[in-house]
Amino acid sequence: MSAVTPYKVEVVQGNFVSREQVEALQVGMSRQHVREILGTPLITSVFHADRWEYVFTIKRKDVPEQSRKLTVFFEADRFVRAEGDEMPTETEFVAALGKPVGKVKVPNLQATEEQLAKFPVRRSNEKTSALEEVAPPQRSYPPLEKQ
Repeated sequence: MSAVTPYKVEVVQGNFVSREQVEALQVGMSRQHVREILGTPLITSVFHADRWEYVFTIKRKDVPEQSRKLTVFFEADRFVRAEGDEMPTETEFVAALGKPVGKVKVPNLQATEEQLAKFPVRRSNEKTSALEEVAPPQRSYPPLEKQ
């Protein structure tokens, strides 16, 4: 077995459609309303103007590939029905993304007393910043109109 493994790029195509979004669709909705709920379709065709295709694919290293398809049908610019794969809930989708492979090191965000001792202590009667002591720069701009 080789010690060198090639880098695999994560690929996400399309837009994720959840079960909650599909359940929000109602017969008779306008195309605009469907677009507000599901987002912009991945595929629209001049030859099939009465339907939109929502395709979602995600490929990640060490996680099974996910691919889902939903077709939304219209008649006279009104939503009629949706067909396709069973969509997961948002919670199911997040759980299916998988966890990072390997040990993830979380940095310590708490400063120790020794680290804090390196910085000077500000007294309440001192100015809050060194910038207040410096006068603002003088600027001279040319006139906007000819004189």
